[in-house]
Amino acid sequence: MLARVLSAALGLRDRCRALCDAPGAVGPEVSHVYHPLEYAWPAFEAYARLLLSQPVRTLWIGMNPGPWGMAQTGVPFGEVAAVREWLGIDAPIGKPPAPEEHPKRPVTGLACPRSEVSGRRVWGLFAEVYASPEAMAGRHAVLNSNPCLFLEETGRNRTPDKLPAGLRGEFDTAVDAALVQVVQAVRPERLAGVGKFAEKVAERVVKKLAAEHPEVEPPEVFGVLHPSPASPAANRGWAPQARAAIEAHGGW
Repeated sequence: MLARVLSAALGLRDRCRALCDAPGAVGPEVSHVYHPLEYAWPAFEAYARLLLSQPVRTLWIGMNPGPWGMAQTGVPFGEVAAVREWLGIDAPIGKPPAPEEHPKRPVTGLACPRSEVSGRRVWGLFAEVYASPEAMAGRHAVLNSNPCLFLEETGRNRTPDKLPAGLRGEFDTAVDAALVQVVQAVRPERLAGVGKFAEKVAERVVKKLAAEHPEVEPPEVFGVLHPSPASPAANRGWAPQARAAIEAHGGW
C-alpha cells in the first residue's frame, strides 16, 4: 500500500517537473517554482509511512504547498512546529536548486522560524482530536493535489487555478491520475476537499475513478472551509466549522 502511494507521488513529482520546465509553460507571472517532493522527499516519505501506509477513513485534499508550510517541510499543510513536534518528523531537507529559490522565500526546512497559519489550523485540529499521530493513523491523512509552489517576482503565491489554461489542463490530468492511484491504495470512505478548488478536484477524481474502475465503491466527497487567514470566515473560527463538516459526514 505504501509503495503505491509513494509511486504515485514520485510519478506526479516527475510529471510536474517536466511540465514546469517546458519553455514558457508557467507564464510570465511566475518567476520561481518549488518542487518540495524533490528536495524534501525524505520528510514526505516519513509522513507517508506515518499516515498513508494503511487504509484511511478520510483523505483530506488540499490545493498546493504554501511557502512556509510544505515548501519548508515536505509535508502537506506542513506547519513547521506541527511537523517537528507533533508528527515527530526529523528528516533531512534540502533546498530548491539555484536559481529556483526565491530570495524572499528561502527554504530553511525545520529550522524555519515562520509559521503557516493554514497548516497550524489543520494540524492543530488533529492534535485536539487525537493524542498522537499514531492514534490518528487509519482515520485521517492529508495530501495536496498539486505538489508545486508557484511564486511571482514579488514573492506572492500564484495558485494553480491562475496558471495558463493549457498548463492547468496538463496538471489536472497528472493530478487526477496520481490521486486515483492513491485512492485505490488507501481506500478512503470520504474525500474532504479543503476549499472549493480542492473539492472540485476531489469530485473530478471520483468521477474518473468510477469511470475507470466501476468495481470500486467511490468515496463520498464533501468540502471543508479553507483555513487560510485570507478567509474572513476561517478567521471567525475555522476549527469549529471544520469539526461540523466532519461530523456531518460520518464523524471522526
